[in-house]
Amino acid sequence: MRLTRFTDNALRALVFLALRPEETPTVGAVARKMGMSEDHLLKVVQRLSRLGFVRTVRGRKGGMRLARAADTIVVGEVIRRTEDNLALVPCFEPAHDGCPIASACGLAPALDEALQAFLATLDRYTVADLIARHGELLELTGIQRRELAPSSASM
Repeated sequence: MRLTRFTDNALRALVFLALRPEETPTVGAVARKMGMSEDHLLKVVQRLSRLGFVRTVRGRKGGMRLARAADTIVVGEVIRRTEDNLALVPCFEPAHDGCPIASACGLAPALDEALQAFLATLDRYTVADLIARHGELLELTGIQRRELAPSSASM
C-alpha cells in the first residue's frame, strides 16, 4: 500500500504543528521547513481545517495551529479522512464490476483483512506519538528550542 503525497503532507504538517503548539506558523513557513510545495500544502491545510484537525488564523499574525491536542489526533483517522481511495485493487471499488472471478475470489478478502490490520495499527498512534523524539525533530526541522517556550495560550 502506498499513501498519497496529500496524506504524507497532512501528517507532516500535523507533526510540525505539534512541535510548536503555542505558535501559529504560516503555510509558507511549514512548507519551507518540511520540504513541501506551498501550493500543495495550502490545499492540505484547507482540508485539515474542514476536518477539524487544524485551526487557521487570519490576519497579520495569522497562520495555523492544531485544532485539538496532539494526543487526540489518531493517525489512522487522519489517513482515512485524507486518502480519497483506500481501495488496494480495482475490485474494491463499488463501481468496478469487471472481474469475472470476484464472487469466488480469495484475494479480495485477504487484501481487505490486510488493509484493516494496517489501519488498526495506525489507530493505536496519535500525532503526539509521532513527535516522541521531540528534540531530534526540532533540530531536523530547524526549529529553535527557544521558539517553543511555554505559553499561557490554551488549545
